[in-house]
Amino acid sequence: MSPRDGDRAVIRRPRHSLAEDIQGLTIAAAVSALGMSIFAAGGMMLGGMAGVSLLLHYATGWPFGVLFVLVNLPFYLLSMRRMGWEFTLKTFIAVGITGFVADMLPRLAEFAFITPVYSAVFGGALVGMGILSFIRHRASLGGLGILAVYLQQRRGWSAGKVQMAFDTCIMLAALSVLEPSKVAWSALGALVLNLVLYFNHRPGRYMGV
Repeated sequence: MSPRDGDRAVIRRPRHSLAEDIQGLTIAAAVSALGMSIFAAGGMMLGGMAGVSLLLHYATGWPFGVLFVLVNLPFYLLSMRRMGWEFTLKTFIAVGITGFVADMLPRLAEFAFITPVYSAVFGGALVGMGILSFIRHRASLGGLGILAVYLQQRRGWSAGKVQMAFDTCIMLAALSVLEPSKVAWSALGALVLNLVLYFNHRPGRYMGV
């Protein structure tokens, strides 16, 4: 066995069992939904398809969870072709549970008062932790990441730059329905979310396979 093979043996982990995936996806969905509810209670925005769903929610008054499920539907075929059926099924379940819990939370707990800084920092941290848990169980919270990876593989575009460009467009569009100060606080929330992923999602540190 070469040193390189030995390194692989050290970091290799057993696959998650079905029970581990169920509890992991359920808890991740609950944490993500709570974070999104905190964002919504503070009138904030998010990036990705969650941001699109929040923007449509503010503009139309439709339930966020329903919109979140609907806007992600076109991406599942692409996910099936590029990421496989297991990832696609888990992502479908993750999006569905998150949307359902997000719509149920206002009936179970009401935020009487919430400041913009709390909404941005704690909402961003919770959604970041939820996404991190989804990643560790081979799932995601929506289609933009799938599209970014597809464009990187097909056209050579940087997935990170694609995501950043899309999120920038969402924030600019949010100016049509939100006050500029809310959009600025939303940018802080997006920064916190990405910092959670940056510090915790590193190759070799955790192999959730």
